[in-house]
Order: sequence, then C-alpha cells, then structure tokens
Amino acid sequence: MKYMGDYPSKRTRSVTELTDQIFEGALKAEPLKDEIYCQIIKQLTDNHVKYSEEKGWELLWLCTGLFPPSNVLLPHIQRFLQSKKHHPLSGDCMQRLHKALRNGSRKYPPHLVEVEAIQHKTTQIFHKVYFPDDTDEAFEVESSTKAKDFCQNISTRLLLKSPEGFSLFVKISDKVISVPEGDFFFDFVRHLTDWIKKSRPAKEGIVPSLTYQVFFMKKLWTNTVPGKDSFADSIFHYYQELPKYLRGYHKCSREEVFQLAALIYRVKFEDDKSHFPTIPKMLRELVPQDLIRQMSPDDWKRSVVAYFNKQAGKSREEAKLMFLKIIYKWPTFGSAFFEVKQTTEPNFPEILLIAINKHGVSLIDPKTKDILTTHPFTKISNWSSGNTYFHITIGNLVRGSKLLCETSLGYKMDDLLTSYISQMLTTMTKQRSGPRHSK
Repeated sequence: MKYMGDYPSKRTRSVTELTDQIFEGALKAEPLKDEIYCQIIKQLTDNHVKYSEEKGWELLWLCTGLFPPSNVLLPHIQRFLQSKKHHPLSGDCMQRLHKALRNGSRKYPPHLVEVEAIQHKTTQIFHKVYFPDDTDEAFEVESSTKAKDFCQNISTRLLLKSPEGFSLFVKISDKVISVPEGDFFFDFVRHLTDWIKKSRPAKEGIVPSLTYQVFFMKKLWTNTVPGKDSFADSIFHYYQELPKYLRGYHKCSREEVFQLAALIYRVKFEDDKSHFPTIPKMLRELVPQDLIRQMSPDDWKRSVVAYFNKQAGKSREEAKLMFLKIIYKWPTFGSAFFEVKQTTEPNFPEILLIAINKHGVSLIDPKTKDILTTHPFTKISNWSSGNTYFHITIGNLVRGSKLLCETSLGYKMDDLLTSYISQMLTTMTKQRSGPRHSK
C-alpha cells in the first residue's frame, strides 16, 4: 500500500526499499509467492484511483519477471491478465509470466535498473556492453535473461563463430568478476552490489558508488586458434593478448620483439610512415616494458622500421593475425597472469608469476621468464582462496605438495581454475558418451 500510495508515508526512500520488502520474503519462502500475487491482484481489483492502479501494475510487472505462481493459482492470474487486455502492461506481464515458467524463479529482488525502468514506463531495458577493442554496444536485457543467453546474443550480433570460451564480466569498484553462465543477469549484479555494500561500511551520509560496467571478453582459451574466427581475433584476441605481452610476461627472442613491434605499429597506423620519428617516444606501446632499456631508443626505431618495411602492404587486420600467430607458438599464449608472493617452495623465487591457461597452472620466474614447472589440471586436487591468499594442492592429499600464495586476486584465480576444470570435465564426459554407431 505504501508503494501504491494508498498508505501515507512521510520519509523519502531509496528506489528499491519497498520493492525489496515486498519481494524478499517470497523469494525465500515458496508459499509466499502465491500470497504476493493474490495481494497485488486484490489491490488492482476495482481500484478506481488512477495513480494507485498504475503503481499496482508496476508491482505486477516486476512480480511476473521474478517468479511464476503455483500451478493452482496460474490459471487465475492468466484469466485476470486476459480480462485486462486493454491495459498497456497486460500483454507484457503475460509474456514475462511464460518466461518465468520456462526459466524458473530468480533468487534476488528486482535490481534498481528494473524498478527505475518500469517507474519510467519503459518495459525494455538496454544495457551497454564494453569490448576489449574499446568499442561498446547496447543490448536488450530482460528480467529473465541468463548470462548464457546474453553471451549468445552478443556473439550473434558480433558475428562470432561461437560464444564458447567467452564470458560476461562485471566491473564494480576495484573488482572484475565473471558472471556464471547459469545465473540470471540481474540476480548476479544485484547480489554483487549488495555484497560490496556490506563489505564496505558507508561513511556518514556518503552513499558508496555502486555503478558498474559490463564487459564481454574471452575467458577460456582452450580451443582458440588464430585465423579460425577473424572477428574474434580482431575484436578480442589481439586486444586481450597485447597488454599481457607489453607487461613483459612472455619469454621471447629479440627478433620476435622487433617483428611484433612492427606489427603493433602497423595495427595503429597501417602503412602511414609519418609516425616513425615518434617511435622512440612510444616504445612503451610497442615493446615489453622490461626490454626497453636493452637498446637505445634510436636503435629500437631503426630495427622496428626495418621489420615494418619487410611487412609492406599488410593491412591492419592482417597485422593483428600475424601478431597472434607469433604469440600462439609460445606455451604462455592465452594465459591469465598473476604476480604472487609464495612461501612454500624454497627452490623457487619468493615473487612468482603464475600463468593459468589451457595447459594448466604454470609457475614462472618473473626475471628470466623461464617456466619452472607446469601443473596440468588433472594433477590439481584442491584449491581455495580468500581476500589475501590463494592455496593450491598438487597430487593427492596424502602425498601432495601445497603452494601457498599471497595475492589480492585469489578470487580470479579460483574462478579461472574452476572454469577450466569444469570445461575439461564436460569435454571428457562428452567424449565418453560420444555418438554410438547405429547398426
């Protein structure tokens, strides 16, 4: 009644305070779901106050996007909506009801974006998604959209061959978190913002900023082969691999460095040679940071120009592919790198570089870039993470060895390991239950 304006309420509230109170209980206790539907419909029956009725329809619209009624109540809700065909939200509520029946119930109350949309009489919600090549596009997201459907829509729009290995990531405050495939998109974001709110006590009178951005990126590189999907190479693979290369995480020969620098220049400027004089100033964008001091800026320029001339006539897209094909030969291609401090292995440096990729978990000496050892996923028996650490057990629990690392990115390492291993198990299951030959 407060939401619908039928019960006076003096204080101003946050947008989702009342919708949280209305829907939270029902999301936790199944029998209350029907109760909420009945109460909303009771408020909408013979309601002659225009403002109150409109607010009641907003609640019904939100409710049909969160959970379906029971089979006993369902025909009554459908009949009510059919009897109100003239109302602009009735058809949309009916569609949302069918989707809720198909996709199941959400876990959390409506997200701020959903509540604000319906209060502004908008039933379509568009969400901006950012890509690694610095472009972005808007996609429609419904209350019933799961991360997997969202990835499929993006993949189709960008003409990618397959959404396999790609993931949505939500960037909020200082964290970038991958959205699990099976989660409802708005549930995940709602859960995340609530979690950040709780973990960061608000200072007096200051509302913490909970704005977030959504990114779509390649996460698992198991089947990534440069040249197989030109759009994926051009928008994702090149721009995701470039910063890792420039941070100096890979071991490479000097000749490869010259070649790659010339290709990066070509991606920036194609055949335009007018930027040659500024090469010494842009070395940070062309050469791994730890190698820059090995030669004078002018020597770098001479070598880069010489290799650039050897690749004459190549287009920007060809240069991206050539860059990827060189990096693809390295065992560290398609890795996520983590700089950690380890305390368990006396034979290894204290500061280690850990690469997680399709081969498993590699431990790398950050100075020499030598791979000290690689633990394939099949040998990893256990792992755990917290705000400040990541622990991993190799081999069985009795005779296995443990690696303890200090890092603030344990949540990312944990998620990547879980995702790679789950992908590996799915593939193994598919191979075992492969197509039987019919007689």
